[in-house]
Amino acid sequence: MYKKILVPTDGSDFAKDAQLHALFLAKVSGAEIIALSVSENHFINGISVSEEIEQINQILEDRCKKDLQEFEDMNDEGVKISSVIKEGSPAKTILEVAEEEDIDLIVIGSSGKSGFDRFILGSVSDKVVNAAKCPVLVVH
Repeated sequence: MYKKILVPTDGSDFAKDAQLHALFLAKVSGAEIIALSVSENHFINGISVSEEIEQINQILEDRCKKDLQEFEDMNDEGVKISSVIKEGSPAKTILEVAEEEDIDLIVIGSSGKSGFDRFILGSVSDKVVNAAKCPVLVVH
């Protein structure tokens, strides 16, 4: 049923649960997984954009690589996983990659952010569910 499954990663517990579900679905359906890590470019660990852009980009890339490596380490089933790192708005980028890669299913954690950030920015998973052109599995 599924050929390509998109799994956004952000290092949160919800994202890790979603990764486990995606691995199971990929195994039983023979699908490949595209693991996507999106780095937001406004604030990273208290460093503002007004500081050195190269330093910020390196922090973003390191965090994304760590998230993707943790996902690869979960894969003891031999499922094909491709990694993609993008910069931008998480929901918008997830939707763009889903279109570009002709994704059959998006498996996403219910929440990566909490508290005030989530209230102000809105839930990425809510935005993806409401705008995706393919099925979306939200894991809580």
